[in-house]
Amino acid sequence: MTAPLRNYDNAELRRLDVAHHLQSQADWAALAAQGGSRIIVRGEGSTIWDAEGNEILDGMAGLWCVAVGYGREELARAAYDQMCELPYYNSFFKTANPPSVRLAARIAGLTAGLLPHVMFNSSGSEANDTVFRMVRHYWQVKGEPGRQIFISRHNAYHGTTVAGASLGGMAAMHAQGGTLGGIEHVMQPYGFNEQHQGESDDAFAARAAQAIEDRIIEVGPERVAAFIGEPVQGAGGVIIPPPGYWPRVEAICRKYGILLVCDEVITGFGRTGRWFGHQTMGIRPDIIAMAKGLSSGYLPISATAVSAEIVDVLKTGGEFVHGFTYSGHPVACAVALANIDIIEREGLVERTRDITGPLLATKLAPLADHALVGEVRSIGLLGAVEIVADKASRARFGGREGHAGPIVRDACIARGLMVRAIRDTIVTCPPLVVTEAEIGRIAAIIHDSLDANADKLAAL
Repeated sequence: MTAPLRNYDNAELRRLDVAHHLQSQADWAALAAQGGSRIIVRGEGSTIWDAEGNEILDGMAGLWCVAVGYGREELARAAYDQMCELPYYNSFFKTANPPSVRLAARIAGLTAGLLPHVMFNSSGSEANDTVFRMVRHYWQVKGEPGRQIFISRHNAYHGTTVAGASLGGMAAMHAQGGTLGGIEHVMQPYGFNEQHQGESDDAFAARAAQAIEDRIIEVGPERVAAFIGEPVQGAGGVIIPPPGYWPRVEAICRKYGILLVCDEVITGFGRTGRWFGHQTMGIRPDIIAMAKGLSSGYLPISATAVSAEIVDVLKTGGEFVHGFTYSGHPVACAVALANIDIIEREGLVERTRDITGPLLATKLAPLADHALVGEVRSIGLLGAVEIVADKASRARFGGREGHAGPIVRDACIARGLMVRAIRDTIVTCPPLVVTEAEIGRIAAIIHDSLDANADKLAAL
C-alpha cells in the first residue's frame, strides 16, 4: 500500500452525496433510501478500499478502464511534471502541444500504420460523436451526401451523449430524451440469447452478419454511411461474437463501399490479448474510437483514429468544424503516454494473451457446471457468467431478465469482489495487472455468491 487510509467521515460524505451529488446512471431515489453511495477512498494494484475500511478486489477495473492498476506513482508524476510545464492549451488556433503530437504518433504506431491520424477528446462518448460527425462529413465532401445512415446493433453501447446513445442500441436509454434519426439497429451476435436450438456457431455468425446486409439493402446501399460495432459488446454483457462473424461483417462493408467503424473504448489497449480488439478479430476498420485503457482512467481522454483515405478526402473539404475545449489536453496526453509505456514495459498485452486471459477462462469454466449457470464465456480479461433458473430452457428467474443479477452482484461485493450485473449476467473485467491468485478469487467468490443465494433466487 502506498499510504494508509485517512480518517474519512463516511456518514458525512454519504449525507452530502444524497444532498448534492447526482451519480451516473443511478436510481437517485433508491440511493437516497439506502443512505447514499459506497464511498471509495483509495486503490492499490487491483484492490480498492471504501471509507469504512472494506477491502474490495476490483473485478471491473474501475469502469473497464484501470488497466495498469491503482497507485501508479509514475502516472501521477507524469501529470505533475506536465502541469508544471504546460497545464493546458487548446488545439484550436492552429496550435498543438508536444504530448498530444507524440501521443497521436504513438497510437498510429500501435495500429501498425492502419489508422495514421488521431483526433483527441475527453470521453468515449465524445470519440463516438466525432465518428458520427466525421463520417457524415466525409461522405458530403466525397460527393455522396445521401450516405447518412449508420447501422448499429440492438444492445450496443456507444456512449451517453445524444449521438452516442442514438448510435447505441440500449432501449432504456432510447426511452429517455429521444434519439437522433438516421440510425438503424439490427440483431446482435448474442449466442446465448439469440442462437436457435441446433444452430451451429458458424450458421449463427452468418445469420447475424446477414442481418446487416439485409438492412443495407432495405434502406438502400447508396444511403448507408457506416456500420459501427464493438469487437466485444462490453456494457451489453460481454457478448463475444462467434468465429466468422466479424470477417463476414467486414466483407459486407467492403461489398457495399460503406465504412467499418470499431468502438474500441473497452477492447482497446490489451483487454482482449492484442492492442486492439479488431486485431483479435482479424479485421481492418476504417475508424476506431478508444478511451478507458488509453490512460487507465487516471485522467479523462479519448481518441478517434482514422484511415489515411478518409483524412485525404476530408482535407479537400476545408475546415472540419469540430473539436472540444479539452481535445488534446497536454496533461491527459502526458499521462496516456506514460500509461502506454507501462503496458509495453511490463508486457501486459502479451501477459493477457498468454497467461492471465487463459487462466481467467480456466478458472471460470467450472462455473458452467453450477445449477444456476447457463453459460460461461471469456476473451482475454473479459468474462461473463449467465444466471438461469433452468439450464435446459435458459429460463430466467422471475420470468424475465434482471431479477437475479443484482442479487448475485451484491453478494459478490459483500464478499470483497466488485463485479457488474448486466441484466442476469455477472461480468468481470479486472485490471491487466491482476495476479493469478486474484483471478482464482474472482471465480471462487462468484461461485460462493451463487451458492449462498440459491434459495433467494428460487423465491423470485
